[in-house]
Amino acid sequence: MFKSLVSRARAYRRSVLYAVTGLVMVALLGVAVVAGNVVWDGAPYPSADPNAVAQRLKARSDEVYDSFALPEEYAADSGRVDTGACYYRGLRSIAHIDEARSDVRSFGLDWSVPDVPEATARDAQRRVRQQLVQKGWKLAHEGDRAGAAFRQLGFRFENPKGGDQVDVRWNNSTTTLFISVYAPCGQVPDEFVESDWSEADWHPKERPAGL
Repeated sequence: MFKSLVSRARAYRRSVLYAVTGLVMVALLGVAVVAGNVVWDGAPYPSADPNAVAQRLKARSDEVYDSFALPEEYAADSGRVDTGACYYRGLRSIAHIDEARSDVRSFGLDWSVPDVPEATARDAQRRVRQQLVQKGWKLAHEGDRAGAAFRQLGFRFENPKGGDQVDVRWNNSTTTLFISVYAPCGQVPDEFVESDWSEADWHPKERPAGL
């Protein structure tokens, strides 16, 4: 009887060991599949609501335009939010070299203020710089350049929270302030149609007289 009990105990231990081993193998297989997908697909892009992104970029443009505090005669031209290409990540990018993803887009709003003298442009850029620094944005690029007959003023700031960017440029050849407000790549809904995107248009707000 003792031998029978020992045999049953050993059989029980073996069955438990087999069960645990099986569970471990399943878990490891799951981890391997997930890791393989991450390596193959790369880090996933965050979801993006195109209308919400457009509203954010337009609000940022309003803030920049207000911060310029330009005299009334210097009016901004309207702009439109456009999307840009985003590409595959991870090893999958090797199989899709230079092929943009149809479900992932970046967003940018470009607009300008023409016929701005250099001194006015310098003051306007200084005010925008100060506001962005106060909000915690970081300088990503310094664009001031000068040559024998060429002068360029500019900078790019990036928001550490989310990666949005504001780029401001001016040169003495065009005497135009060029502004780009940018949002990084995000995965858009399947039903998003850019050609029928009414939220994309931006028009500068009218400012009180006397500025």
